[in-house]
Formats: sequence, structure tokens, C-alpha cells
Amino acid sequence: MSQIWDTKSKRPIPRRPGERCNGLMSSAHTASAVAITVGNGPLTIDNVVAVARHGASVVLDGAALERMAATRAVIDALADDTEPHYGVSTGFGALATRHIPVELRAQLQRSLVRSHAAGSGPEVEREVVRALMLLRLATLATGRTGIRPEVALTYAAMLTAGITPVVHEYGSLGCSGDLAPLAHCALAAMGEGPVRLADGTLTEASTALRDNGIEPIVLREKEGLALINGTDGMLGMLCLAIADLRHLLRVADLTTAMSVEGLLGTDHVFAADLHALRPQPGQALSAANIVRLMADSPIRHSHDADDCPRVQDAYSLRCAPQVTGAARDTVEHAARVAAYELASAIDNPVVTVDGRVESNGNFHGAPVAYVLDFLAIVTADVASMSERRTDRFLDRTRSNGLPAFLAGDPGVDSGHMIAQYTQAAIVSELKRLAAPASVDSIPSSAMQEDHVSMGWSAGRKLRRSVDGLTRVLAIELLTAARGLGLRAPLLPSPATGAVVAALREGVPGAGPDRFLAPEIEYAVHLVSSGRALAAAEAVTGPLA
Repeated sequence: MSQIWDTKSKRPIPRRPGERCNGLMSSAHTASAVAITVGNGPLTIDNVVAVARHGASVVLDGAALERMAATRAVIDALADDTEPHYGVSTGFGALATRHIPVELRAQLQRSLVRSHAAGSGPEVEREVVRALMLLRLATLATGRTGIRPEVALTYAAMLTAGITPVVHEYGSLGCSGDLAPLAHCALAAMGEGPVRLADGTLTEASTALRDNGIEPIVLREKEGLALINGTDGMLGMLCLAIADLRHLLRVADLTTAMSVEGLLGTDHVFAADLHALRPQPGQALSAANIVRLMADSPIRHSHDADDCPRVQDAYSLRCAPQVTGAARDTVEHAARVAAYELASAIDNPVVTVDGRVESNGNFHGAPVAYVLDFLAIVTADVASMSERRTDRFLDRTRSNGLPAFLAGDPGVDSGHMIAQYTQAAIVSELKRLAAPASVDSIPSSAMQEDHVSMGWSAGRKLRRSVDGLTRVLAIELLTAARGLGLRAPLLPSPATGAVVAALREGVPGAGPDRFLAPEIEYAVHLVSSGRALAAAEAVTGPLA
């Protein structure tokens, strides 16, 4: 995993345990004064981000606690019934035919959690685990699972304390929910297994709970099942990706404006009346953003004359709103799916409003898996177009007067030649990650679970895609800023100029070749932290 470098000291900036290289995806726990109430209505994507990424505390609504107590009474009544009831007095999955006597029920729930905590591979990011726990808590708070209020209160206390169970990359097929990831969380709530504290320290769950005054839960009938039956991991990753992509697609409009300007392209093609001829909503927003970003550009005005020989710009410039706009609309479709899921109570069996306990299939992750895959496709495409714009800057036959590879002394210096290689390598990876996970299905549980969604896998690869897009856009920004500087004495627009100025705080302009990797990482951090967009919006106002 690469470091973020301070280009002035030429030293890496320390990263906390569990933190990703992309600042947008940072999963280090940061204390927040904000408290998110769970159980008084559906959570929002912003709620999920606040708890998962920014360390917001969690409180349970009083009415939710009452609902949970009421439905627990239903489960307690069934526990004493001589008739078997799935999840209450039976085994699970393909073992559901066995009736479990009362004296073995607590062991049944413990065994379920322990055996299902079977993950393997790298540790999952802290923010993903916190999102997963929050979303499981939200389902518990609906009162449809039959768990006791104290179980939900334990999850809320762990989230507020910043205690995060160690969850592994592999272990979910996205059907019967994200079983292994959720089981690792339930195991920690029982006081077993490894966890990380708010500062990233690795310790045992029993120690972390004790030190924070949290009593480990002793599971009763159905509670182990209720803690592991949900699409919470894939949904959490979807919510985080939506938040990141909404930001990055505005950054894509920014880097497009910088590239069009630096390559002596025209903004006439972004006129509102032209885009009204094809009323795709995202397209219009992207085009309007580019116009605002390029406003009052001396570079642009320098070639706005009747004798200008340019008739049309290349597709990577001219058609950017059509691609980025379609990506925006896809993200908003995914947000609608996420909203449906955030309003859902996913468990099997569920306690219905009228008191029935019914098996169901709502744990199947197909709706979430599909949009996770869809977002990976548009992420790859936006990145691919960005790389093409970068490449145009480096080719002196297409850059309209800029030196080859934007080098200080072409031939002696290579400029940004290999920065484009890095971009191309990332784009190639993103295209591979765009292959859908949701078309695969490997049956499990003795063919009881004979069609699975692979939604967790779709979420894992989308996170890598979002990180890749961040890096690709950062390299375009770095290259475009260099190209704009080489147009001196002509100046860029006030908005794009502000972004160049922000970059120049850590990265010098054109000159002899320098160690380029730290400069790329500085640009990545500028994008992921929101500083690049903030610099532009300080001039334009909030972009759409």
C-alpha cells in the first residue's frame, strides 16, 4: 500500500492502522460530536457515512426499544412451544430439520456465531465494518427480528466507543446475508475474537468491552441468527461508494475543465441549449459545471476568434458531460436502491407486524449486487476518458503547442511520460474490476443456498475501483495544471487557477525532472481530501 508523501520534506505522512491510501476512503476513527439516532425512521446515506467514516456516536430511539421488547415476547412464547420453529428451536440452513431442546439453545446460538465467523484474507477497512454494524443495528431497531433490546444496546455502545471487530476479505457469498463478516461482529459482541480500538490498536474483544464498561452479550433463542442474516456489508459499501462517487464526479468536471482549457479547447459545446436537446439530467449538470469552471479564462479567450482553425475537439473533451453525466445518473439510481435497502428490515425468519414468525428470502443481495457492479462499470469509463485527456497533453502533435510530455527539456527530461503509464495501468485494472460479480453463483449449504448474489464481492471490487478513479483524476489534475502553467503569460480561469495554486503549495510547476511519485500522491490527497474541489468552489460557489 503506497504512502501519501509530503513533497517538501520528502517524507511519507504517517497513516493510522486500517486507513486506506485514499483520503475519501479513510477508515481511521475520528471522534465526532454528532450523534445519529437509530430506530426513528430509515437511516440516510449521510447517516451511514457519519458513523462509519467520521466516528459519529449512536443512540437508540426509545420507541425502537419498546418495539424490540414487544417482538421478543413473541419469540419467548415460541421458545416454549412443542412445535419446532426455524431459528428459534431448530438448526440452521440445511440442518433446519433438527429440533433443539431448551437446554441446548444458548449453545446453539453461540455455535452458530463461532462457526460462521470463518472469514479469511486481509482485514477489511474500519469504515466498512462500522457501516456493517450500524446497518445491522438499524434492522434490529425495526423490531422485526425478535432480539432483546440489550443486544441492540451493545452494538450501539460498541459503535460509540469505536470498538471495531476484525473482519476479513472473504467469507460472504451475498446470500443468507453477509454471513462471515456479520458473524465476526457478533462474536466480538459476545466478548470473543480480535477487535481494534478507536486509535487502531489491536486487542481482544473481552478486554475492549471490559475497559469500556460494556457487558458481553449471552445470546438467547434466535439472536445469533438475527445478528448474521443481512445484506449490511454490501449495503454499507454501497453507501460509502455513492458518497465518494458524488464527490469524484464533480472532480471529474473540474479536471475536464482544466484539460479543455489547457488544450485550447472550446466551451461552446457545453452550452445549456445544446444539452437541452438531450435532456439527460446528469449531462446537463456536468456541462453547466464545466462552463462555470472555465468562466473568464484568458487562455480560453485567447483563441476565441474568427480565424481559429479548430472546428471540433476530440471526444474526450467534447463528450465529457455525456459520459460523466451518465455516471451521475447511474449513481443516483444506485442511491434510490440504497434508500429502499435502508428502509428495509432484513432477517430470516422475521416477526411480522401482526406477530407471525415467517421465513423469507429478503436476505438475498441481488438488488444491491447489481448496482455495485453497475457503479464499477461507470467508474472505469469515467477513468478511461480522463486518461485520454492526459495523453493528449503529452503528445506534441495534439497538445496545440505544448512541449513533448510537458518536459522541461524534452529528450533530456521525460516530463509526465510515465505518469500516463501509471494512469493507464490503473485504468486497465478498473476495466478488469468492471466485470460483474453478480453473474456468478456458487451453491452452498448442501444446495439449500443454491443461488447466491456475490454482492459482498461486488462491493469489495468497487472500493478498489473508487480508489483507482481518485488516482486517475489526480494524475489528470497534475498534468493539466502543468499544461496550464506552460500557457503563461496567459492565465487560467479564476476557478481552475485556484486549483493550480492549491496544488503549487506542494508541487512545483514545470522544470527539470523530479521524483514524480510523491507529487502524484500529493495530488491524490488534494483530490481525496476535498481540497481541490473546495479551491474551485471558493470561486464558483457549490457545483452541482
